[in-house]
Amino acid sequence: MSVSGGSVYQRRWWILGLLSLSLLIIGLDNTILNVAIPTLQREFDASATELQWMVDAYILVFAGLLLTMGSLGDRFGRKRALQLGIVVFGLSSLFAAYAESTAQLIAARALMGIGGALIMPSTLSILTNVFPREERGRAISVWAGVAGLGIGLGPITGGLLLENFWWGSVFLINIPIALIAIVGGIVIIPESRDPHPAPVDVPGAALSIGAVTALVFAIIEAPARGWTDAVVLACFAGGAVLAAAFVVWEVRTPHPMLNLSFFKNPRFSAGAGAIAIAFFAMFGMVFGLTQYLQFVQGYTPLEAGARMVPLALGVVVGAGNSHRLVAKLGTDKVVALGLLLVTVVLTSMSLWRPDTEYWIVGTTIFLLAVGLGNAMAPATDAVMGAVPEANAGVASAMNDVTRQVAGAFGVAIIGSAINTVYSRSMADAVAGLPPEAAAAASDSIGAAARVALLAPAQAANRLLDAAGMAFSDALNVAVLVSASAALIGAVLVVRFMPARHLPVDQRADSAEQAAADTLEPPAEAAR
Repeated sequence: MSVSGGSVYQRRWWILGLLSLSLLIIGLDNTILNVAIPTLQREFDASATELQWMVDAYILVFAGLLLTMGSLGDRFGRKRALQLGIVVFGLSSLFAAYAESTAQLIAARALMGIGGALIMPSTLSILTNVFPREERGRAISVWAGVAGLGIGLGPITGGLLLENFWWGSVFLINIPIALIAIVGGIVIIPESRDPHPAPVDVPGAALSIGAVTALVFAIIEAPARGWTDAVVLACFAGGAVLAAAFVVWEVRTPHPMLNLSFFKNPRFSAGAGAIAIAFFAMFGMVFGLTQYLQFVQGYTPLEAGARMVPLALGVVVGAGNSHRLVAKLGTDKVVALGLLLVTVVLTSMSLWRPDTEYWIVGTTIFLLAVGLGNAMAPATDAVMGAVPEANAGVASAMNDVTRQVAGAFGVAIIGSAINTVYSRSMADAVAGLPPEAAAAASDSIGAAARVALLAPAQAANRLLDAAGMAFSDALNVAVLVSASAALIGAVLVVRFMPARHLPVDQRADSAEQAAADTLEPPAEAAR
């Protein structure tokens, strides 16, 4: 790229725009599939567990590879990692669109996770390198707002596509966005890297992937197999052992994938914890809400997606204004207040019934998103500001790991709680059905809707009413789990997070300057 470092720095807001566009497909893909779940269930005759794996296969691979991909970006170039990730994401989206079975779709989603793991840490680490400290909070607010915007726009985009095209279109929407991001990135985005990269920590990557995979698999399979099933207990135990081994290895290896000393900085650890709790709540609730709107309240995919728009608006409002609140109140108070708002709103959702009016549902979704936005953006800035810029890729990856692992656990735990309570609540309603129909109707509300299509009108109405009430009861329990987590998070943030950035020592200053010097073209003119 034949431009001066100064012009790169002057175009930092254009760079942020392209980074945000690259990030948009990640946000869209996190939630666009949720609206398509009922359609995919009918198309592939998928079980509740298979539906969860359609969501979690992507998140699981994404989360497991983030630290490795962030480290590779620091080592070989963050722009290269970003561009490669967009290519992988686009090609795997094409594969997903033409999948012919649940196994193929789940495999395609896993490949998309590889692309996402290259994209997301690269966007934040590049942002950190092109924005000075005094502007970074505002830039990260925009970054977090776009991430939330993509998540919030996913349902209505999916609804519009499903209303007019076949289900594969929810994946093809990624292709034009990817093409624009690739071409624009080649022209505008500068290259940067760690001037003194460490060797890739292969054992650490393997241990982290194994731990997350085992734990999430156990949580997803527990409702179907039973929480005391031997396979489920073995996966929980194996995941715990692998997680402990990962910590031991990272402490002892001279070149850790994740420098655990970062967690000694209270802004880093408290920020990562707040992000994890926010995404646990958001992913879990979106998974439940899309089914509530379609199966319980009877909206079409497009109508349900339109009714999820307040999620996008709320995150943009919350994240977009959070840097102003931080300047007045401090990071700790803003993040804690955001999580407290999430707690109150989630608790109010435990009062929802099948016939709850939409003005209540829509207002609740908006307020929930405002709280999430005010927690996520300042917490992200806290994480990124707690490490030297030379380690921006790893720090960004850690920020993203907490998002995606927590999101996976949100879908798994909330989904498992919903499935468990739903199945128990349906015991009486399916008592008179043939064994196969009874098992299907007890497995998920979508399956109950299919069974009702084959039953006489009166029996079908009774089954649908019972399924709607059972799902509402299950959602009521699940939101209280998320509300409890948000409340604990708010207390911990108040207790441990410093209000402002801690003073940066001379070594960090030197690392920041070294990272700035690796911008291509040379960044001495950029400063």
